[in-house]
Amino acid sequence: MPEILEVESYRVRAESVLRRAIVRVRTPDAWILKQGTTPRQLRSLVGETFVAARRRGKLLLLDTAGGPTLGVRFGMTGVLEVDGAEGVEQLRYASSRRDPGWVRFEIEFADGGRLALRDARRLGGVQLEPDESRLGPDALEITAAQLAGALDSAAPLKARLMDQGRVAGLGNLLTDEVLWRAGLDPARPARSLTSDERRRLHRELRGTLRQLMRRGGSHTGDLHDARVPGAQCPLDGAALERRTVGGRTTYSCPRHQT
Repeated sequence: MPEILEVESYRVRAESVLRRAIVRVRTPDAWILKQGTTPRQLRSLVGETFVAARRRGKLLLLDTAGGPTLGVRFGMTGVLEVDGAEGVEQLRYASSRRDPGWVRFEIEFADGGRLALRDARRLGGVQLEPDESRLGPDALEITAAQLAGALDSAAPLKARLMDQGRVAGLGNLLTDEVLWRAGLDPARPARSLTSDERRRLHRELRGTLRQLMRRGGSHTGDLHDARVPGAQCPLDGAALERRTVGGRTTYSCPRHQT
């Protein structure tokens, strides 16, 4: 499932398409087009070149020189292909098959290369001029003050961290990992954290993302292999608790996460 770390890898891969003339845009599956974007509108990219590859949370943004910005979201199983190479080695929980029928969107360049979105479950999306203002601060860059503002709610802590309008980029795996490392119960009301707990959460959030980026992705966390029924906490050996928090399956340690 692509979270902020996987989309950052996609962004780096997408930098190789900059300054290459677009000659064709293909949308074999119109379901993937969001927010009123149409195949005809996407054809306005023909003749343009991308000049920047950016990211905000889980949203990949490709800016053109004089035309629109293309936004790509990857949902649960979206994979970015550039010139036949994938942006990540293996997307956890997604099929490794390269089924041509799963290509939902494709751009061809004058040099014969291409950029494509392959999405088995069709949960991603493509649109022009996405509204970036709807996203909160990027999780890799969020400040302590911004995080404190995002936590000003009676909603469960995990739900608040996964709200893309509050903190952009965190998914289920990363949120469980960060809260496990920070020793915080995912179901606690977000605003119940003390100032010391907020500082600890901010430190673990920034440190965890950077460490897992070096390791190779959201699935490389220390908790990850124990996210199965009946497993024990890798830190203290307690039986992990499996429950639903914020609508998502959640693993946490009832002993050290309080």
